[in-house]
This record gives sequence, structure tokens and C-alpha cells, in this order.
Amino acid sequence: MRDAYIIGVGQTAVGRHNDLSLRVMAARAVEAAMHDAGAESVEGLYVGNMLSGVLLNQQHLGALIADAAGLRGIDAATAEAACGSGGAAVRWGVMAIASGQHDIVAVCGVEKLTATDPRITTRGLAMAADYDEEASHGVSFVALNAMIMRRYLYEYNLIPEDLAYFPINAHHNGARNPNAMFQKAVDMRTYRRSPVVADPIRVLDASPICDGAAALIICSGDRMAEIKASGRPFARVLASANATDSVAVHSRATPMFLQASYLSSRRAYAQAGLEPQDINFFEAHDAFSVMAALSLEACGFAGPGKAHEMAKEGEITTEGRLPMSTMGGLKARGHPVGATGVYQVVEAYLQLTGRAGPNQVQNAAIGMTQNIGGSGATVATHILQRMN
Repeated sequence: MRDAYIIGVGQTAVGRHNDLSLRVMAARAVEAAMHDAGAESVEGLYVGNMLSGVLLNQQHLGALIADAAGLRGIDAATAEAACGSGGAAVRWGVMAIASGQHDIVAVCGVEKLTATDPRITTRGLAMAADYDEEASHGVSFVALNAMIMRRYLYEYNLIPEDLAYFPINAHHNGARNPNAMFQKAVDMRTYRRSPVVADPIRVLDASPICDGAAALIICSGDRMAEIKASGRPFARVLASANATDSVAVHSRATPMFLQASYLSSRRAYAQAGLEPQDINFFEAHDAFSVMAALSLEACGFAGPGKAHEMAKEGEITTEGRLPMSTMGGLKARGHPVGATGVYQVVEAYLQLTGRAGPNQVQNAAIGMTQNIGGSGATVATHILQRMN
């Protein structure tokens, strides 16, 4: 297997883009990534997207976006793994390079969620759950996560405010990210005053509905001589791993433990030859506050029911032991579902190349991203290393 390197990234700001179509957003992100990488062409394009067929009546995004970005004729396809679609697309890109199929490829994640009635969007997002066992009974995706959070609080004798430090940290970092949807810090008082969406989930526990596109360029070691000569920054992909669990939460062996996150992270650690303590920062899938806690615990960063202590004690800030959601995460940067996994890798790359601005993690050498599909049914983990 060949080494894979990320050599350029691009992104649109996350928010409500009434004036931009899905294909335009995606093409702009791909073009920006190619410019950043100094690449005139790529051999493949892998697109992460969940809901364009349902919400926009548009499938076939690989060819559509390749054409819009001036890349007609290349290998292109769409990866779908619910909210983990972006991570799946990144994995496809890494595998295309590692296998020797291509020497340089683009990966793009894109989603446009605000163009439809919110009720239609909410029904679409519920497709990440098990329809027969969950969604058909009227359980929305937010309600499903509310049940998970309620059980988590009960199991570990916690209150909602114990998890509030995750969104507080995310908003603190998002306030310093020009591409974030929410660029305003919040505190505990703001959290307590935020409306309840589905008890015990408050507005500040849940990621927003939004639009966005992010892209990155991955190449093989055969290209590295020219990249090094150009002085352009790059990062090595040390690991790319995926794992699955049952889509229905109640069918899992232990509903309060993200088994797919555990398996995915352990496979990534094994590939990279690392342990949890070697990771310098973590871009977690904090779509809901409880998911941030469950991810930290499954990945070996905290014991069962103890993740909130890391957050409360400041260990997840950009100056802490394990900086997390360094550019705002899904909560403050935003969660354009099919694009999220790509945004995470873009942000990890920016950290490792010293381009994260006021959110820069000092001495960041190893970063990990984890993108979750559904409530834990598909989990893609990537580990990146600073190279220059």
C-alpha cells in the first residue's frame, strides 16, 4: 500500500446559501482546493453527500460536480453513509491513492439542507435511523439522540449542564473561525436559557441545519518531490479506517457505548502504530453534546461516563491536553451532513500545516478526525501527521 498525502484544501463558509446551488458550492470548494495544491488536474473525484436526491431531486453528483469544476472525463462517484458520507468519501480517496489506482484525486463533501421546508429536511435526516425499527414509529433523529442523552445522564448520574461544556468549547472556537456558521461565544447562562428541542436536548446541544462544501486534494508519494520543491505545506494520512454497528440503537450490545467508534479508532491506531495518548487534537462528531462524550469514551480518551470531566476541566480547549472541535466542530462551524467529514479533515490539515489562525493548536503533530453516520452505525476515522 502506498502512502497518501493531503496537499491542498478548499471550503465554503457554512451557513444558509440561498444564492448558491449545490453544484456551484461544490465546484468552488474543489477549485479552491486545486488552487491551494497547485494542481491543474486530478484523476478522480469522490463526493460525500446524504440528501441531495431527497431534498433537491438531484443524484449523480460525481459526474455533475466533475463537470461543474471543469473536470469532465475523470473517474467520479458519490459516497453515501448518512452523516458519515464525507468521511466515507475521504476514505475512498485515500484508498484510490493507496491502491495505486490514481496518483492524485479530489474529495468533496457537499450538502444543501436549507432549500426545502424544514419539516421535509427533518424527515430526510431521519433516514439516518432504522426506518422499520425507529423512524416509522415517528421518532425524529433529534428525538432519538434525546433518548440517548437521557439514558446517558441516568446511567452516570449526571445533569444536562454536565455536557454543556462541549458546546461552550465549540462556540468559543467557532467565534474565531471565519467559515463557521455561529461566530459567537456562549456561556453556561446562555446554555441554560436556550430552548429545549427534545428533552433533555436544548438548542445549544444540537448542530444546526445548514449548507456547505469542503474539498481536499490527495496525492501519492510520487508527487512529493515537486510538492516539496514548491514549498507547499502537506500532511501525511497515517490511517483511514471504517467500522459499522446496527443502525437501530436498541439492537446494539451496549447502547451507551459507540462500538463502531471503538472499532474504527482501534483500527486507525493500529494502522498508524499509535495509542490514544499520541493524538494531539481530535475533530469529533459533536452533532449532539452526548455524541461528543460518547466519542471521547469510545476512542479511549476518557473512561465511561467521564468525558464531561475533560470538558469541564478545560482539557478540550485549544490550549488543553486534547483540543477538540478546534474550528467550532459540528455545533458551531455547522453540520452540512454529507460535507462534515471532509470539513473535519480540512480543518485537521490546517492545524497540522500551521494555518488555523487564532485557533491554532501549538505543536500539533498528530491529528485525528472521526465522522459518524447516523447515531453510531457507520464511523470513519482518519489520522493525519504533520510533515513540514
